[in-house]
Amino acid sequence: MESNPFKSRLADALAAAPAATAGRAPMLGTWLMSAAPAAAEALGHCGFDFLVVDMEHSPIDLGETIGLLRAIAGTPSEPLVRIAWNDQVLVKRVLDAGARNVMFPFVQNADEAAAAVSYTRYPPQGVRGVAAMHRGSRYGQVKDYLRRANDQIAVVIQLETPEAIERLPAIAAVPGVDSLFLGPGDLSAAMGRIGAIGDPEVQAMIARAARDAHAAGRPIGIVGAHPAQVATYLEYGYDWVAVASDLAMLTGRAGEFVAAVRGQSAVSGQSAGGGSNAGAAGGPAY
Repeated sequence: MESNPFKSRLADALAAAPAATAGRAPMLGTWLMSAAPAAAEALGHCGFDFLVVDMEHSPIDLGETIGLLRAIAGTPSEPLVRIAWNDQVLVKRVLDAGARNVMFPFVQNADEAAAAVSYTRYPPQGVRGVAAMHRGSRYGQVKDYLRRANDQIAVVIQLETPEAIERLPAIAAVPGVDSLFLGPGDLSAAMGRIGAIGDPEVQAMIARAARDAHAAGRPIGIVGAHPAQVATYLEYGYDWVAVASDLAMLTGRAGEFVAAVRGQSAVSGQSAGGGSNAGAAGGPAY
């Protein structure tokens, strides 16, 4: 079974976590929400290190996930599948479908993180069900899959509330957790400031999560709606980042083109539902 480059990059980020942001080349990705294999394949050739297949906040189902994984497989990018919930059956199905990197949303404590890890591991380390024939083992052609799979699955735990950030040291200490990931949108909502990610108190909590993750010896990622927002997160010390989504970039650029061709200003284009602000409104729901 071949080694997992995304998992290796996370380990490299962990080794570099205490270093200053300057001079580092963090992993960069984007969100996939359109369920369009052609879009996934195209973005995979655009320089992104990873692409997030979002099964939580989009209608992407298991069959569509397999199509997206196949499309990404022919590109330099690595897929990261965010499942809809921390559920054993969902995990088993996406791993058998070929996912090697799984993001678990809305994890609140160490017990939930430990359960997530166990769902990705075959016994005796975990509770993943065993099947002889599935896409993950290349239909049985990877002869050492059962022996090596436990070591090649990357587990990313998403923190989305102040309570989860308070418990970050305990969550980060769970064996098998490769990285943490902060969800700014849900964090702002949980703090009573829904949609106001730029609120000073929300930003302070986002910055704190990066500091606490490094103190706990774990890399941490985050997603931002646009490059300027991502730059701020990198200044906070985040080790890997995603920017916008396929649909946000599509609608944002489309709105700009429509406004330009019609001779409208960017402001009037935004009021019509497009424009440069579409990336924030149409981006990932975090």
